[in-house]
Amino acid sequence: MAVYIAMIHKDPGSDYGVSFPDFPGCVTAGRTLEEAREMASEALALHVGYMIETGRSLPEAKTLDAIVADPENAAVVSFLAVPGPQAKSKAVRVNIMIPESDLRRIDATAHRLGMSRSSLLVRAARELLAASPPPAPPIRADTP
Repeated sequence: MAVYIAMIHKDPGSDYGVSFPDFPGCVTAGRTLEEAREMASEALALHVGYMIETGRSLPEAKTLDAIVADPENAAVVSFLAVPGPQAKSKAVRVNIMIPESDLRRIDATAHRLGMSRSSLLVRAARELLAASPPPAPPIRADTP
């Protein structure tokens, strides 16, 4: 299992942003530090899953010394383990239809929060699912 470093950024009045020096473009955010860590783990798993699915090789993890030597990386550091390709919960590519105006709002919000479109949609869906009661089991005609 490879271990990659996540950089956690926080500006006044903003969410906690997370980026990965080994995976440029893989970013996410969370309202709390714990949520940022959870979102980071999910974003990295999705990113790595997509790389594996498309036949790309994963980069060698940079050392902490190499990352903090870069002046661009002035942030808190967190280490995230990435499960191998046999992980139970793999990312699945889906094709959905979204009205263009909604997609523009989704992309703008994701950009403002430092997230990918996929991460924002997954986060929103999880929040909605967590707030909704589970569906009632179907009523079978053969039960008394």
